[in-house]
Amino acid sequence: MATAAPPAESPFAKVNRDIIGALWEPDWRYRILILALLAVLGWAGFAWIYQIKTGMGTAGITHPVMWGAYITNFVFWVGIAHSGTLISAILYLLRSGWRTTINRAAEAMTIFAVMTAGLFPLIHLGRVWYFYFLAPYPNQRMLWPNFRSPLIWDFFAISTYFTISLLFWYSGLIPDLASVRDRMMGLRGRMARIKEKIYGALSLGWQGTDSQWKNYRRAYLYMAAIATPLVLSVHSVVSWDFAMAITPGWHSTIFAPYFVAGAIFSGIAMVITLSVPFRWALGLEDYITEYHYDNMAKLLLLTSLIVGYAYLAEYFMAWLSGDPIEWESFRWRAVGAYSGPFFIMVTCNVLIPLLCFWRRIRRSIKAVFVISVFVNIGMWYERFVIIVTSLAHEYAPGAWGLYKPTWVELSITAGSFAWFLLWFMLFAKTLPAISITEVKESIAEGVWSPGDKKEGA
Repeated sequence: MATAAPPAESPFAKVNRDIIGALWEPDWRYRILILALLAVLGWAGFAWIYQIKTGMGTAGITHPVMWGAYITNFVFWVGIAHSGTLISAILYLLRSGWRTTINRAAEAMTIFAVMTAGLFPLIHLGRVWYFYFLAPYPNQRMLWPNFRSPLIWDFFAISTYFTISLLFWYSGLIPDLASVRDRMMGLRGRMARIKEKIYGALSLGWQGTDSQWKNYRRAYLYMAAIATPLVLSVHSVVSWDFAMAITPGWHSTIFAPYFVAGAIFSGIAMVITLSVPFRWALGLEDYITEYHYDNMAKLLLLTSLIVGYAYLAEYFMAWLSGDPIEWESFRWRAVGAYSGPFFIMVTCNVLIPLLCFWRRIRRSIKAVFVISVFVNIGMWYERFVIIVTSLAHEYAPGAWGLYKPTWVELSITAGSFAWFLLWFMLFAKTLPAISITEVKESIAEGVWSPGDKKEGA
């Protein structure tokens, strides 16, 4: 007698199984990667301690280039942080359905990138134990920060952006944390009980009632509306670190939109770079598909064209101004001692992303991944070129000089990537990497379902 076929698994149960299942015990490859990241981070910590004990002379920064790799890394990581707010807040307000499965990882990337960027002003200070001078707090010595200093602007920009991004990220996690809590209730063992209590505390007693969902939706919408202007304001403040100076190549009104476009450009590239191995390692290929990479590649292409236009506008305005010092600064940037980084910047940020005009390239995950890696390289060099070339070739020829990073700066730079990736790896195994709630909503509304690769998804 034929046996009855088992009932088909509902798509909602599949979502829970796939996304929550990724949180289980990590394998040996995960542990090896964590150990490798800790080793790089330990070496960077040794380099920083060596710099503190020996002095800032161990870094390559010297007259006339007093801002080097540390400020380059600061601007780079602040730019990376913008993708999370763009994908989560702006695309949420625009009701773009394709953001559903990548917004959680992008939001986490924002938090960790801001945590990384915030380290570099402290490292650049040298005497890091005086970092509290940045904060305007009442004190008996009547000492107040110089509010005209870019360090103060950066302090307010980073702290504000980090606070809003953290609240926005955590708010979206609450229903999913409750789902993980409920899943843990069905497991046995002491560790399962501990995890259940932790996830239960983090979910803030979420039960999924009508009133909770109503308040949740309203709060999430308001925070998205608050976070959206920060995409424009935070990196505009960072750009003013340069534009407010009278240094050739910096003193320009184009810097705010130029930096914002570059930040979104580099942030989208980092989302692609991380999500490709991330989806494979966690078995989430049905949730992050060619359709999502096609849309991210389009956004990458758009911001690449804006950045390329900004490059041309800079040179055009320098020529149109008739200022020989301004024009010489830009000419030397392209053909002088740092022509190599300039060539890498233009090739990676302007020429290579043009491949995304072809649909076949956009729908190839491997091709989009390679393009995103080149963009990340190019955007780091863009910050390096902007900062170093202008300082190395200012007004007086007698004050010109060259800058070369030392092993200390390169070690700390490598450590920043290890620090960022370490937090991202820990996130991937402790919290739902994809929004369970939003995926289920998309399935219920018929907008999109796991494994769906069609254009209209």
